[in-house]
Amino acid sequence: MIGSATSTLIPFLNTTAHFNEFLELIPDATIAVDGRGQIVFVNDEATSVFGYERKEMIGLNVDLLVPERFRDEHGAHRKDFFSKPRRRPVGAELNLFALRADGSEFPAEIALSVVGTEEQPLALAAIRDITDRVRFEKERNRFESQLELNQSQRLESIGQLAGGIAHDFNNLLGVIINYADFAIAELSDRPEVREDVEQIQEAATRAAALTRQLLVFSRREAVKLQPIQLNDALTGLEKLLRRVLGENIELITKFEPALWTVVADPGQIEQVTVNLAVNARDAMPESGRLEIETSNVELDEEYASSHPDSPAVGRYVRLTISDSGAGMDAETVARVFEPYFTTKPKPVGTGLGLATVYGIVKNLGGNIFVYSEPGRGTSIKIHLPASDQNIVTGDRDKHRLHAQGSGEHVLLVEDEDAVRQMVMRVLENNGYEVTHFARAADALRALEHSGDEFALLLTDVVMPDMQGTELARHAARVRPEMPTLFMSGYSELILDKVDAIHPETNLIEKPFTVNDLLSEVGKSIRKGVA
Repeated sequence: MIGSATSTLIPFLNTTAHFNEFLELIPDATIAVDGRGQIVFVNDEATSVFGYERKEMIGLNVDLLVPERFRDEHGAHRKDFFSKPRRRPVGAELNLFALRADGSEFPAEIALSVVGTEEQPLALAAIRDITDRVRFEKERNRFESQLELNQSQRLESIGQLAGGIAHDFNNLLGVIINYADFAIAELSDRPEVREDVEQIQEAATRAAALTRQLLVFSRREAVKLQPIQLNDALTGLEKLLRRVLGENIELITKFEPALWTVVADPGQIEQVTVNLAVNARDAMPESGRLEIETSNVELDEEYASSHPDSPAVGRYVRLTISDSGAGMDAETVARVFEPYFTTKPKPVGTGLGLATVYGIVKNLGGNIFVYSEPGRGTSIKIHLPASDQNIVTGDRDKHRLHAQGSGEHVLLVEDEDAVRQMVMRVLENNGYEVTHFARAADALRALEHSGDEFALLLTDVVMPDMQGTELARHAARVRPEMPTLFMSGYSELILDKVDAIHPETNLIEKPFTVNDLLSEVGKSIRKGVA
């Protein structure tokens, strides 16, 4: 028979009785075949597996136990086996099948040996029916495939939920941030109250950054790569990290002053840092120390050759996050970035935090390494490629307003009342005339039947009666000269649709500040005029 077999020389057996006794000791179906391919001995298990009586099997050509489609190949293998009876693999890694007396096939494992008798050498074949194992493997593969599908669907559902929550939350945060800005402008003579309101605004701005991480997780946030300085991003996170870690964990920062620039999304850097800090906190339930360090490193050929997991030769900015926690053994370290793998009890651990960190770092062209030992804490080193691009510094005075409008008429469409009122107040206070609607259909009727000249359509994207992108397509047919500025908390989800309208269409992400809004409105109107 064709077999995934090994050849083994068995000592000479000098009597038929001894040989039969020997065969019955073998737990698998076992047959002995001579050089012509005839079966000369069988054990009881063979008769049970193949469905023949012992007297029927003796003298039967072994080819009849092989499915017809394999017989030519099987004969060639048998002749080769008898011509060179030595230890060697035979038929390795083949899908093997045997044929029963009733014509049914079964998957088999076959081991071959050569045994000496008084008359002649015989090929001894031990055949194992692996039907149950194959069935089990198929069921396991089906189960694993279904499990992967369920996990994927669960992740997608979580993503949709996170995206929906983030969108609604961004609307609320936008209202808080901008009404705080209105109050700050009126409190120049009351510095103590102004400072309280600024703290409210700062907290809302930080909440907006955390909400943005939900959008990144749900894949509804566009990744905005830009030259940044890691020290700046990490310094802005310190207050948040101290609150996340709690009073029992000491936070130590060591930032290299002349740090090189990297190209990254600031929100993703925050997400990486917060995720790693939370993981470190959970490894230090009583107390401990978390150290965050940045440094410039230049990896050469010598370093790369001596460190198999080293990133490519070049200049890197290294971010090191170390804790004094429980540490991990080698087996855990090897799996730490696997999705859904976690050592935390349910429902505390999801197994997604470090997998997300790994994905972000890899997408930035970087590398991440984990060094840990039980009882000696954990150190995670991230290498991000250094860049020669210059950092574009914006206006850091958040209360300096952009140029005022000059009576331009803006058509505002936003289904959230609080957001619509806030945007209308910003625009009207800064020289714009505003006509506003909560429903896209009402705005479209105004475009079709009103004689008003509109300098800009400012519309939300996700609305209950009509998507902003659809409204913009209708508006482009009625008022082709009117530009559109979209507002949304979903970036990646709708950018393709926005670009399909016009590749240069502007979009402002919620929550936005007064300055953000005025800047984008002015830019969009100037683009329309041009």
